[in-house]
Amino acid sequence: MDAAVERIIESIRREADGLGPVRIMEVCGTHADTIHRNGIPSVLPPNIQLVSGPGCPVCVTPRGYIDAALRLAERGITIATFGDMVRVPGSRSSLERAKANGADVRVVYSPKDALRIAEEREVVFLGVGFETTAAPVAAAVMEAERRRLRRFRLFSTHKTVPPALAALFIPPAGAVNAAPAGVKGLICPGHVSVIIGAKAYRPLAADAKLACVIAGFEPEDILAAVMMIVRQLRSGATRVEVEYRSWVKDDGNQAALQLIETVFEECGAEWRGLGSVPGSGLRLRERFADYDAERVYGLAVESVPDPAGCQCAEVIRGVIAPPECTLFGKVCRPDSPIGPCMVSAEGSCAIRYKYRIHRRVT
Repeated sequence: MDAAVERIIESIRREADGLGPVRIMEVCGTHADTIHRNGIPSVLPPNIQLVSGPGCPVCVTPRGYIDAALRLAERGITIATFGDMVRVPGSRSSLERAKANGADVRVVYSPKDALRIAEEREVVFLGVGFETTAAPVAAAVMEAERRRLRRFRLFSTHKTVPPALAALFIPPAGAVNAAPAGVKGLICPGHVSVIIGAKAYRPLAADAKLACVIAGFEPEDILAAVMMIVRQLRSGATRVEVEYRSWVKDDGNQAALQLIETVFEECGAEWRGLGSVPGSGLRLRERFADYDAERVYGLAVESVPDPAGCQCAEVIRGVIAPPECTLFGKVCRPDSPIGPCMVSAEGSCAIRYKYRIHRRVT
């Protein structure tokens, strides 16, 4: 083990001594992968527990959205999507199965790939992701407008992270979708924070009394973030700190934020596991109505419950760890997923299944 990493681990152990139980939630699927791929829970003191939160945009996409996309595919409309989405089950099928049955479903690596398809045929790009993805999608919409590619349409279910975290940790009276008890710190997402900036989390740190640290993606970044959180908790003063200093600024990426603001407007959004979260969605502004699949095709995203026995909602909120789901590793596996958390590369269940040798935190 690297000497610098050993020093960080020793600092965590020293600072955590006497603190009592501390749960720290990471809200980024890439962070979750780093944590379990490297067995980080196994080197932490027993009173420090890492739990996963709503950090996977594919996982928080509701089933009703998949069903609506399937209806488009069944009408003969070409669907362009990022790879993880094709295997996510809807209420009766998936885009992967629709493709096998003859639907024109294409996996793309960039929204600009969908623009190239629109030069030849009508195509709907599935806009799934947080602020990081929303910026390049907004750029694609702007380019479609400039080139008058009216055969390009966007079906947006883009979501923004801060309102969801507020709904999780500062829920309104009577809410049932709250975070698990004992979460005292957040490892905030690195990529999202590059766009929105550190200041976006300050209300959360102040109102929910959470120690927040924005971290990079190497194991030493995660451990450093844990150390910074533990030090905050020991000091009794919670705030937002940046470990990922090379990329994250206080104000974020203003050019990207302006692009998002130009193309999208805020709206309420349905999150799997959290329900309806006001102000957490991004829909196309009226100016871009001709490129909005919901408007053009009259799409309705209906509320559809999760499959019987699926506990993705509890996993997404960090209420249970994936191995605690009764379906995990039995009927729900990467080759036969029941819920999206076992599909996405950033899904908590897929990550824990992949690195299931590391079982210390359950």
